[in-house]
Amino acid sequence: MKSAEIIRRAKKIKLLALDVDGVMTDGSIILDNDGNEYKAFYVRDGHGIRMLLEAGITVAIITGRSSKLVVRRAAELGITEVFQKCFDKRLAFKKLLEKYALEDTEVAYVGDDVVDLPIMKQVGLPVAVADAAEEVKRIACMTTNNRGGRGAIREVTDLILKAKGLWKDRLSEYLTA
Repeated sequence: MKSAEIIRRAKKIKLLALDVDGVMTDGSIILDNDGNEYKAFYVRDGHGIRMLLEAGITVAIITGRSSKLVVRRAAELGITEVFQKCFDKRLAFKKLLEKYALEDTEVAYVGDDVVDLPIMKQVGLPVAVADAAEEVKRIACMTTNNRGGRGAIREVTDLILKAKGLWKDRLSEYLTA
């Protein structure tokens, strides 16, 4: 898809929905012998999410797994919409559309694997991370340059802020400090 069309779509976004494993993280799930789970989140992705939230754009997490770490990271970032154990992610997506009175075209979704395809086929701005499954890349109107958990989300948050004309305001807060 041409960049002008991607920017046109990004300009309409009022909600960014994210998968976790492979999008917010690199997809690794580290388990120790005591049953503890570890995930690594990229700090610049997190800061991009914070800037988006501060600009009034809602951010949601929709994931098939359940993890205390996801709840903790969402709380740290200020994400209040967290849906875990979603075997059919469309149910959570439908709840978000109803709650915020949104059209499909006002939602961006970032995914990496085939479980993300049903939502990606619905949203206005479907995004695949660089290391996503080929089927996901084919559905996406944009594929990030960065891999999941390594700056892909930041690319999307910056794109949305710039397309909506909100980037300079976000940036000016750091330049005037």
